Amino acid sequence: MARLKHRSHLTTIREINMTPLIDLTFLLLIVFMITVPLMEYGVNISPPELNAHPLPEDNSIYVNLDNRGQIILSKKILSPDELTLRLKALLKSRDKISILLRADGSRPYSEVISTVKAIKAAGVKDISLVTQSEA
Repeated sequence: MARLKHRSHLTTIREINMTPLIDLTFLLLIVFMITVPLMEYGVNISPPELNAHPLPEDNSIYVNLDNRGQIILSKKILSPDELTLRLKALLKSRDKISILLRADGSRPYSEVISTVKAIKAAGVKDISLVTQSEA
């Protein structure tokens, strides 16, 4: 007498189709590749135009002075004294810091200089002003 094998529906699925999972992974990778560089420039600032050397990208920290006169470091609004304290703490953890100051072109010169003074008070020696390139 011949044996009859009973197949259930569960035994026929032995592999998971990986194609949709790979598609989803590539889609998320593309989304993150596009959005992460834009997060750096999330502060509403339009620097004045000037031709200069390219910005150094290594070990640089951006300090922003927006169009309302607020000082922003790592997406946190700080007073000049808080900026000095935060930069002193960063200077203790790193041996060298390069500050890139992005100030809105509509802000008075005195506000930009007071921000530079707050950065200098922290002991930072390397400060660069960020501008837009001329058309």
